[in-house]
Amino acid sequence: MHVFVTGGTGTIGSAVVDELLANDHTVLALARSDASADALARAGAEVVRGTIADLDTLSTSAGRADGVISLAFTPDYDTPDGLAAAVVEEGAALASLGEALLGSGRPIVTVSGTPWIPGRLSTERDPLPEEGPVGGRAVSVNRLLELSSRGVRAVAVRMPRTVHNRGTGGFAGLLTEQARRTGVAGYPGDGAQRWPAVHALDAAVLFRLALESAPAGTAWHAVADEGDAVRDIASVIGRRLDLPVESVSEQSLGPFGPVFALDQPASSAHTRETLGWEPVHLGLLEDLENIEP
Repeated sequence: MHVFVTGGTGTIGSAVVDELLANDHTVLALARSDASADALARAGAEVVRGTIADLDTLSTSAGRADGVISLAFTPDYDTPDGLAAAVVEEGAALASLGEALLGSGRPIVTVSGTPWIPGRLSTERDPLPEEGPVGGRAVSVNRLLELSSRGVRAVAVRMPRTVHNRGTGGFAGLLTEQARRTGVAGYPGDGAQRWPAVHALDAAVLFRLALESAPAGTAWHAVADEGDAVRDIASVIGRRLDLPVESVSEQSLGPFGPVFALDQPASSAHTRETLGWEPVHLGLLEDLENIEP
């Protein structure tokens, strides 16, 4: 299968590109910079220059491909509306990609987050919340899945709060960056809230499986660790950076503060049983031991 990939140099995307190429697929990858283009070419992908704001480029590239994996999401956390702008940009990109595939029966796999359900593990059957700081992403994903009735094999892979590799990535990576800036390995509240996690290399396998065989309109959970306590995550970060570990306010954690504070464990039992996905790489707490002091 010739696969058009956006976001192919990120923590998830670079692993997805390698996974596709290692399993007899070819890759056409979007690159917004010379450095990204060079990295993708070295990996063995064909490169098309542009960004996810270039809707004509997205449409044309999707038309050239047998399937699409859409991963690009580029929020600017240094500006007040950077997150909201990225949500709008991603939504327009998904709409353009979906439009290009109408009536073709070809697959498009996009990324979303696992939902949070009070008092229990979330499952693949639970709907995505369309409210909150990133609720707009769920709206866009749900609209894409609705194209299943119009001849698009649209699929969502729901990612946990931390997708990690070599001790970096995801919400845990944001906590590490915050700790380096502030001198405190902080966690919101009492730190008992749980975050699910997955190694990027395991997540990449699920994206490939979903592309190859997942039915139209379905959602799958790329969850390896069902829920690590945030206090335990912060404790490893603090030890690796030789910093104190303390409770901090939600506000000090930026736009994701309210999300950081949620207890949000998730299950992938249905995904494992149905698609045969089985994570084999390091869990989050073990991988955080790779943080550079």
